[in-house]
Amino acid sequence: MSDIENIDDVPLDQPKSAPEDRAVAGPFDESEANPVRPYVDLGGVKVLPREGLHLRLEVEEGTKRVVAVGLDYANSTLQVQPFAAPRSSGLWHEIRAQIAEQIARQGGTTTVREGTFGPELLAQIPVAAGEGQAGHMRLARFIGVDGPRWFLRGVIAGEAAVDPTAAAQVEDLFRSIVVVRGTTPMPPRDLIPLRMPAAGAPTA
Repeated sequence: MSDIENIDDVPLDQPKSAPEDRAVAGPFDESEANPVRPYVDLGGVKVLPREGLHLRLEVEEGTKRVVAVGLDYANSTLQVQPFAAPRSSGLWHEIRAQIAEQIARQGGTTTVREGTFGPELLAQIPVAAGEGQAGHMRLARFIGVDGPRWFLRGVIAGEAAVDPTAAAQVEDLFRSIVVVRGTTPMPPRDLIPLRMPAAGAPTA
């Protein structure tokens, strides 16, 4: 049987990947979040402001669509993206393998290791020649958590990719994120829409 014919069966084989305490320690579903906390509403995710945190939105040039949320914190960066996911199965095992393939094609290397959130990828990614550091590698950690009908991906770079103290701070930040899946039907792997915060909302 070809892979195409078998594609509907794939998600059933993929268990969800998440910390056992996810529902109480995060990342949270909107239904689990504390309603009185002063979150910054970015559509598909809500972020809790904290001292030293700077938030920026990554926008696709052609469409002006917000495609990721960038969080600068503890001399590190955390990029997060929320995706729609099946109710009963997970996406992280499959997506992790695809990220590893993609990085290998760029000439980088990846190592799977057990992290705070379950399996994660530690990647060495070649720096593009245009960035003035040709031949250098940058370190990044790819983390992922499967929630109820959503999947949250994070990419950690900077000190938190190598330093345990910074890593703990950024992991705590990732845990504080709330995913707002909404009720709109969406195919698995579609990016849950992100948006600019309302005028006057705190961003730092």
